Amino acid sequence: MNATMKDVAKRAGVGVGTVSRFLNNGSVKDSTRQKLEAAIKELNYQTNYYARGLKTNRTYTVALIIPTVWNPYFSEFAFHVETALEHRKYKMYLCNSDGAVEKEKEYLQMVTQNKVDGIIGITYSDIDDYISSNLPFVSIDRYFTEDVIYVTADNISGGRLAAQKLQELGCKKVGYIGGYQETPNETKSRRKYFEIECNQIGLDIAVLDMLEPLSELEEKIEAFLIENPGIDGIFTVNDSMAIIVCDVLKKMGKSVPDEVQVIGFDGQKIYHGSPYLVSTIVQPLQLMAESAVELLLKVIQGEKVENRTVLPVHFGEGPTTKKRIN
Repeated sequence: MNATMKDVAKRAGVGVGTVSRFLNNGSVKDSTRQKLEAAIKELNYQTNYYARGLKTNRTYTVALIIPTVWNPYFSEFAFHVETALEHRKYKMYLCNSDGAVEKEKEYLQMVTQNKVDGIIGITYSDIDDYISSNLPFVSIDRYFTEDVIYVTADNISGGRLAAQKLQELGCKKVGYIGGYQETPNETKSRRKYFEIECNQIGLDIAVLDMLEPLSELEEKIEAFLIENPGIDGIFTVNDSMAIIVCDVLKKMGKSVPDEVQVIGFDGQKIYHGSPYLVSTIVQPLQLMAESAVELLLKVIQGEKVENRTVLPVHFGEGPTTKKRIN
């Protein structure tokens, strides 16, 4: 016979109300928490999520919308979101939109249909009309017409930092290479403030910024580099672009980082603990995920939260810049 909440309460020496509060992420003393966790483990107690949901009118699930699972940045972010939700006894649905507007609209409807309690979304699609401030939704990087909650890395500081690092590493003429969307989002500040900082510190700069979806990318990058000879440092909108730029430079017979140094943005790795794939401006992915989860659950519980959360970035040294000499 399966253990009940009464069994857990008896084993832990607390009331059933305390067990219920603990299971619903309520506040309990650390000593009580330890007793409850031990009792749950000993009794192999399994929460009846269906019954729990009927009582609270919640599903205890959250949907995460990402553009693609193939990008290591999005995959790692999904891992951290799921981990943060698990600690709060929530489950996650992973929604791989592939940038399709109709798919994202269907995912958003999961909230109104009571299939999930809320959504965390990385989206660059034209879904502004389907987002409202009443929707339990936390966006990453992007802001909407409605006053929607969002979490972002400090893209302004990141753009400035990239310019400062390239100058520090001896670059004289730099380039920016990236793609952009027409939808409003914080990532556009990477280019903007990279340019501003270059102008302020006296770095010559050329820019290739392409409207997405991108086509004939390698050909455009090569043409840009031919049209702007002498570039010895490049900052890209993200690490994926930096990897492509390095491939183009190699095909052109240019050595990275000896002739051209490259800095991306994100902090991509093949696996946890491995080196950065490129030198990069590192986003605090785990902190971004944990902040998004914390904000969303507070919204679900009816609490007021700050609409905009900006988290710090730092430079991560990789194989595409020269080693600094102290």
